[in-house]
Amino acid sequence: MPPLIQALLEPGRYLHPVDQVELVQTHISWVLLAGDFAYKIKKPVKLSFLDFSTLALRQARCQDEVRLNRRFAPDLYLDVVGIYRTAHDPRFEVEGEPIEFAVRMRRFDQNARLDQVCASGRLQPAHLSALAQALGDFHDHAERAINHPRFGSPEVVAHFALANFDELQRLPPDWIDPEVVDTLRDRTQTQLRVLEPVLRARQQQGWIREGHGDLHLGNLMLQGEQVRLFDCIEFSDDLRWIDVLSDVAFVYVDLLTHRQGGLACWFINAVLSRSGDYAAVPLLRLYALYRAMVRAKVAALRSLQTGQCDAQLPQMLWRAQTWVAPRTPQLLITHGLSGSGKTFVSDQWLLADRTATTLRLRSDVERKRLAGLSALAASASGLNAGLYAPDSHQRIYDHLLRQAEAVLRAGWSVLVDATFLRRADRAAFQTLAQTMGAGFGILAPQADEATLRARIVARQTSGSDASEATLAVLDQQLRQLEPLDAQEITWVVPAQK
Repeated sequence: MPPLIQALLEPGRYLHPVDQVELVQTHISWVLLAGDFAYKIKKPVKLSFLDFSTLALRQARCQDEVRLNRRFAPDLYLDVVGIYRTAHDPRFEVEGEPIEFAVRMRRFDQNARLDQVCASGRLQPAHLSALAQALGDFHDHAERAINHPRFGSPEVVAHFALANFDELQRLPPDWIDPEVVDTLRDRTQTQLRVLEPVLRARQQQGWIREGHGDLHLGNLMLQGEQVRLFDCIEFSDDLRWIDVLSDVAFVYVDLLTHRQGGLACWFINAVLSRSGDYAAVPLLRLYALYRAMVRAKVAALRSLQTGQCDAQLPQMLWRAQTWVAPRTPQLLITHGLSGSGKTFVSDQWLLADRTATTLRLRSDVERKRLAGLSALAASASGLNAGLYAPDSHQRIYDHLLRQAEAVLRAGWSVLVDATFLRRADRAAFQTLAQTMGAGFGILAPQADEATLRARIVARQTSGSDASEATLAVLDQQLRQLEPLDAQEITWVVPAQK
């Protein structure tokens, strides 16, 4: 440990009350937790993706860090302070020229970090729904890279995706399997080549924005029931101006790293249900692989600094391999009257998916999206009118069929949450599954009529669901219901518990 950091572990060095100083260290910084504040000092390192090698560069990056993180955490990021005198006897009082700079932050409980919340078993689906909303709001207002054709281009994405492997090549061969690394590099190159048109289209459509860039769980914190972002990338414009899906993919990967596949599945569905950005799904596996390799690269850097193989390194390589392994997707549909519990059982299905490879399409949400409404917005549609006019039925099921086909074609399983009261609608999706070589199943929750009516009334009262079904709608559904036939009953799968 450098003399400067050793000296700053002494409580008396600070200008405010400090009983004890705690040190948190990463591969590029030291963070000193002192009293009510945290001081982040950048290590004097130069790596392939950043340069902190001079005092002037470290000062500039400290200033950038405060400015950028105030976008979503203005109360945490206070200022940049100078450190004076000598490394063996540092002071925060101004005296001559500074010898180092630190970002001064308001300290918060480290147990509130999402990696700690997750490790302790406190992380809930509602927290990740709140994160999806907060992240979506941030991305909606983030500046778009309209005048920066370099940012998010296929060439830049490829450069950083392949650069991760360069760090791994420096490791001793007994730490990693070189054949695994070569396979992952080859698969990354293949995906980059195949998806190049999609990457370029995303750039042209305005999906490249000034994001966060480093959204693993350790850079998120739980405040009440809300999740807040902090500690974004300040040292590279290219790594911060990215596709919004790349930001999302890091959270998704880190949840899987924490062995929380169900929560990862819940999160990615919350994000896509909010945004409707299902056109990005073909890129999700590429960005997940990229983020896993970023974590592997960071573990490699830590390993080289300590001289010991970091435990996360083989774990991330194993995780990355799961995304290049062939997999047979599955198409599931629900069947049931309003209030029967279709969304409840599909919720449970997502939370039970440890591979986090199922994407859900809800007819209630997609119907409103097609009309330009948010999921919880009231459409004021009456029975057989507005969004529920007779000609709208075929339109929404055709839309769901197209969306399901696109998701399956991208290699993901899909769960379509709709009533599917008509046999012809069910047959269309079963044919799609057969054509795409996907497994097929039906989730068919049941409830008696009294329960259906009670649930519909309660849902209308709460106003917390996308469904606008009324008791009049239920009466009509009871007349129109075409029960599952003998063949369809063989496709029914048990609900998750």
